[in-house]
Amino acid sequence: MTSTAPTPPGVSYVMPVLNEVDHIEAAIRSLVDQDYEGEFEAIIALGPSVDGTNAIVERLAAADPRIRPIENPLGSTPGGLNAGIRAARFDIVVRVDAHSVLPRHYTRVAVRTLLETGADNVGGVMRAEGSTPFERAVASAYGSRVGLGGTQHHVGGAAGPAETAYLGTFRKHRLFEVGLFDENIKRGQDWELNRRLRATGGTVWFTPEIEVVYRPRSSLRRLVRQFVATGIWRGELARRFGTANGLRYFVPPLAVVGIVLGLVLTLVGVATGSVAAAPWLLLGLAPAVLYAALVLTAAVVTGVREGPGVGAWTVVVLPCIHFGWGAGFLLGYFSLTHNIMERTGR
Repeated sequence: MTSTAPTPPGVSYVMPVLNEVDHIEAAIRSLVDQDYEGEFEAIIALGPSVDGTNAIVERLAAADPRIRPIENPLGSTPGGLNAGIRAARFDIVVRVDAHSVLPRHYTRVAVRTLLETGADNVGGVMRAEGSTPFERAVASAYGSRVGLGGTQHHVGGAAGPAETAYLGTFRKHRLFEVGLFDENIKRGQDWELNRRLRATGGTVWFTPEIEVVYRPRSSLRRLVRQFVATGIWRGELARRFGTANGLRYFVPPLAVVGIVLGLVLTLVGVATGSVAAAPWLLLGLAPAVLYAALVLTAAVVTGVREGPGVGAWTVVVLPCIHFGWGAGFLLGYFSLTHNIMERTGR
């Protein structure tokens, strides 16, 4: 007597998209090329792009009916995610990003882990990869403890319950039970949704078995804009939820304050020419000197591993990430950025 394995459950990929002409085709093709044996659909929530992104999606959809473009008039990430979730046909929702390329086994492993653990959300590692020396420096910063603090979904770790997850594979009914993504939170909405899942007795599960290739921003301007906006929204979340937002998120803004205050005090001391203040001047310089030593050490290590061009860019990239994120956090925490938050929602 032969037995047949049960058919894997159907999966709805949900991807919000806005002005991603350089990455969108590779991201969508990585969904179609999965080795998952169940049914699937790829719902692409199209914002009002102006760079030709939507034309690429329409072309791909015309060639494959499993690719389903829908409108996302808000243009925001949570707005697109919620529109896609509401349109989803299947009971498992896989969140994907236009900057991400899924490995072929991603869905198979994520769904298996979701079913085996009983979790409400499963995520893995965001493995940043760049092509130019600048992008490679950004990617190196993403994957290092010096760059983004060394959280599981950036550097890996043991499988198990987690605070949050990168992207995520969800049980659709649980998303509706907790009210979907908060459309008033333009960044950090994944952390806030996972907070509600955990608060209602659910489990967010991290597994190092799945890694997603992430394409970093391609220019310094875009990188700074990204991290200032991310910092603003993280500051807003910290103001709303306090230390439940995570104590580690307060480190960059405190470092920015310490370095800037130290430099200001040093400049004031030099300007006044006070000899008695010399020890305090040295103390004021200490945070900046220590930070510069940290950045230079990281740049040397990166340069040895990745090449001198990448190491040189690291000297610029790390301060842009740290100061952009830290300054943005302070602005968001003290509610100084309502208009900026609206403009940098994505």
